[in-house]
Amino acid sequence: MKKVLIIEDNDDIREGTAEVLELAGYHAVTAKNGKIGVDLASKELPDIILCDIMMPELDGYGVLYLLGKNPKLANIPFIFMTAKAERADMRKGMEMGADDYITKPFDDVELFNAIESRLKKKGLQATHKSNGKDLETVYQELKTKGKTRHYDNRQVIYLENDEPNYLYYVHRGQVKTYKRFDNGRELSSGLFKEGDFFGYESLCCGENYADNAATMTDTELVLIPKADFMDYLHNHHEFAHSFIQLLSGNVRFKEEQMLKLAYFSVRKRVAEALIQVAEKLRANHNEDESLLKISRDDLAALVGTASETVSRMLADFKDEKLIEKQGNAIKILSIEKLKKIKQ
Repeated sequence: MKKVLIIEDNDDIREGTAEVLELAGYHAVTAKNGKIGVDLASKELPDIILCDIMMPELDGYGVLYLLGKNPKLANIPFIFMTAKAERADMRKGMEMGADDYITKPFDDVELFNAIESRLKKKGLQATHKSNGKDLETVYQELKTKGKTRHYDNRQVIYLENDEPNYLYYVHRGQVKTYKRFDNGRELSSGLFKEGDFFGYESLCCGENYADNAATMTDTELVLIPKADFMDYLHNHHEFAHSFIQLLSGNVRFKEEQMLKLAYFSVRKRVAEALIQVAEKLRANHNEDESLLKISRDDLAALVGTASETVSRMLADFKDEKLIEKQGNAIKILSIEKLKKIKQ
């Protein structure tokens, strides 16, 4: 009997989901908030975890982060249960290691399909585990095949239409990818921090770069030759699966970015950009405050507007006690309040 841990603060959803799973032959364990959920995961060692995002005590991202720090729990399949309004946040969850998500309200068939799919993939991975090596070992091996190179702040790494020759790994620092238009405006297509890979989309597609990449701080990168990356991609199942997840997350992010540009006001887009940078670059995902070291130009590229417009919006947010300016840095006083900004 497979054991399912359900972490959900809504009593009706939590108990209803548990009841349905018990009838289907699963053993359901429930937790009413994230803190209890993490404790139960350690004690029960479930086969799969279903977790809500917005919860008291510890939200779903915090749960996923803490589970990922525990070697005994890090490989348990993890599915987010998300309300429709929260779907824009799912890219972050997938980047952090979530395996899937289902949108509430969901029916029994959706639930069973999601669980069975993840359990089946876990079983296949167990029998085909990177030629006997765990994923972290494979990553470490691949990184040793690269060369480390230092880049100064705001230095270009590659340009649109360049031929891709390397997979890039951020050893230290921060990197942005972006599109530049004829009028000089930029639109950000990605942010990367220590521990992230980038540049893999073009390698996987066999096409020239579709955007540009540059550093946002002094940065050290590991440049992994294309041939080594492709060899590991073809010969290590879990490694390939991890990059499929990254590619899927990037597609979702770009879809969401286009929708925001089309339908969100500038005020809402600036708030969303601040949240995006905070969620991507902050170390502790449980803190409501965050100090961002990002230029107005880089923030404007995320928003898709002029830097002067961003400066006006930041002045408004400062007056509303949502942020503080600390030199060239921006201190968010409450990420949750920024999320509540309306159109």
